[in-house]
Amino acid sequence: MTDLMTVAEVGGALAAIGGTAYARHSYPAAYWSTVGLPVSVVRLLASYSSTMDACGLTVEPPRWRALAIRTTTRREVRPVPPRRGLIRPTSTGLRLRLRLARGQEPADVAASAERLRHAWGVHAVYVRDVKPGVVELRLVGFDVLRKVRMPRRTDGGHLRIPVALREDATAFVRDYRAVPHELVLGATLSGKSMYLRNLLTELAAQPVVLVGVDCKRGVELAPFAPRLSALATDPEQAAALLPVLVKEMEDRYDLIKARQGISPGTPDEEITSDVWGLPESERPAPLVLFIDEVAELFLVATRKEEERRDEMVTHLIRLAQLGRAAGIYLEVCGQRFGAELGKGATMLRAQLTGRVCHRVNDEASAKMALGDIAPEAVIAACAIASEAPGLAVVGDTSGGWSRIRTPYLSLTEAATTCRETAHLAPDVPALAPFRPYIPPVPVKGPGPAAIPHPVVE
Repeated sequence: MTDLMTVAEVGGALAAIGGTAYARHSYPAAYWSTVGLPVSVVRLLASYSSTMDACGLTVEPPRWRALAIRTTTRREVRPVPPRRGLIRPTSTGLRLRLRLARGQEPADVAASAERLRHAWGVHAVYVRDVKPGVVELRLVGFDVLRKVRMPRRTDGGHLRIPVALREDATAFVRDYRAVPHELVLGATLSGKSMYLRNLLTELAAQPVVLVGVDCKRGVELAPFAPRLSALATDPEQAAALLPVLVKEMEDRYDLIKARQGISPGTPDEEITSDVWGLPESERPAPLVLFIDEVAELFLVATRKEEERRDEMVTHLIRLAQLGRAAGIYLEVCGQRFGAELGKGATMLRAQLTGRVCHRVNDEASAKMALGDIAPEAVIAACAIASEAPGLAVVGDTSGGWSRIRTPYLSLTEAATTCRETAHLAPDVPALAPFRPYIPPVPVKGPGPAAIPHPVVE
């Protein structure tokens, strides 16, 4: 009987350990909520002061406080850590605010983020400046990019698309009003198409004009044709479509200038320099141009194609330079994008404020996307493994960058969404000749009322 009890106790302990390890690997969110969260909170509370002291984040207390301690308790005066706020648990980690002590800055806390991660046993620690003297620590309990689950609440809206998940468990929002144009680079099977698919599907549910240029015979954008207002599937069609977009941009500028030429007694708030200042009844719908594999627009083989290329590049540069005020935005995708493509490539890239770099085949490609923004981001982009499709490094001209990963969205679901939202496409008469042909969906009628049988005499 004693032996059976021993075996049961040992077996139960081994089963519990094995179940915990399995849950930690296969269901990290459930493991964090049940085991990781309580353990991390206990570690944080028990070692907060000593950890801050070891990280060099403590300072000498004010003189009046030191004098009061010596007078009342007669004990040694020790350095004090930043004042800690309430611990707020989340489904992916913890959040708490720190009030910095005198002489400290957010960079001091950010420099110790790796030490805090090991001390409190979490996956990562991120520091965000909330206001002068206050920073927020976001502790992430597990690798949220291994299996992407978008947050339930995201800061979306008109032309604000939550398209991916950041490594700090917040949503990466593609805001066209703040970052009008974007460059998306990535090798084959890197997840570039998935990023484009999520972005286009979310935009399909808004009253936005969607235009596509897919010189790979439309294999990427053709499934979304019901929602597209125009689609070019080869360089010849693109050469005819881009001048129409430039003319549409010029017409919108004429509308803005007509609004500016008003009587002197008009209030200043009614005078505008872009389409967003126009009355809603007069404002044209925003237009987003998706260009898949932009290198196909630059490649030439003959003198005639070179002239066509120069004309298309000129139109693209004009759209990139002047399109924001007219409500026209660019989403340029490709495997490589640099000076070797030809005249105008570098000038066009300089106008693309947002940068998203998936896994690339060489370091030079990562430098094309991120080298002029943040050198550290280039190293992070080169470290993306082929086993993690959808993982990317995103940055902008402010110098900030972070890792993101796009959630999986099947092509069938994306195409269905575009077909169901086809009625939301704004009417742009100038793009009518370029609207893709949508074959009618065959409707299966009811079967015969009775099965015929041969006549037997």
